[in-house]
Amino acid sequence: MKPSPPSAHLSGLLRGTALLLLVHLIGTVGYMYIGRPEATWIDSFYMTFITVATIGYGETVDLAHHPMGRLFTVFIAVIGIGTMSYLFSTFVALLLESDLNATLRKKRMKKEISRLTGHYIVCGIGRVGSNVANELLQTQRTLVIVESDREALDHWLEEHPDTPHLHADAADDEALRAAGVMTAAGVFAVTGDDSHNLMISLSVKLLNSKARVVARLHDIRNADKARRAGADEIVSPDFTGGMRIASAMVRPHVVNFMDQMLRTDDQLRVEEVQVPPDFADTPIGQLIQKSRDYILLATHEQGQWVFNPADEHVIKACTTLVLMATPDGRSKIEKLLGA
Repeated sequence: MKPSPPSAHLSGLLRGTALLLLVHLIGTVGYMYIGRPEATWIDSFYMTFITVATIGYGETVDLAHHPMGRLFTVFIAVIGIGTMSYLFSTFVALLLESDLNATLRKKRMKKEISRLTGHYIVCGIGRVGSNVANELLQTQRTLVIVESDREALDHWLEEHPDTPHLHADAADDEALRAAGVMTAAGVFAVTGDDSHNLMISLSVKLLNSKARVVARLHDIRNADKARRAGADEIVSPDFTGGMRIASAMVRPHVVNFMDQMLRTDDQLRVEEVQVPPDFADTPIGQLIQKSRDYILLATHEQGQWVFNPADEHVIKACTTLVLMATPDGRSKIEKLLGA
């Protein structure tokens, strides 16, 4: 059964309000007649109100010698209480089935997003975007979803209802601002349209040149255009899929290891952590202790890779550490570095 439209609930509220006013009018006139000559208009209205509201403080209009007056009270109570119940149920249905509730949620969502910093924006929540968002959730990173397709967005929210999101076009500057692009760490342009991803990349860089942009492209020939538009990295599912198929043939154990790492309950990943610019030179052995939560694989400094660095190797400012780590392990390293 389809829910009633908001207009139907509003009409019900108007009918219920009119009936409630009519009940109070009839009750006031009736008690005025029954309690004459002592009863006043205020006494009669008050008697009607406490009867309908089921307050029952006492008979402000004396009905002790008016049996029909008490039957009249029963009539007013039944009609009034029924009308109040109808009004309450109609109002609740209006809140649940109209845009009022959605508007309140939208305002709360915008306020929540406005407080985020260092988060990631996923533009497009289709097949690729949903996998990107799942990986961010698995590694305990904050994200905001921007999607113009209501059906695709609803499909994601069925399983992840608490995800901050916007139903908007990610190429629109206002939508990106609302998603917190000015304080975001990075943006994923992963819609199904190459030209749309180019526009998103350009829009992001014009608004926040420091935000890192990763763009999805079907046609690898558009890679140069995407980089000129501002994309920092280009990923072609067709190209990487071909590489994955070839690797499954010639490097099956490596591929199996990477697959198992992505599926493990420990959420183990190859991560990178940037050493802050103000970090004082410190040997690895003094800074990073052995742990089951992380393993230091390599460092990238001054354009050079150092694999499996020794404990005596000095970590300098702006160095990138490459680790195999759980989300908790990554957080521990970031705290050690003050990142």
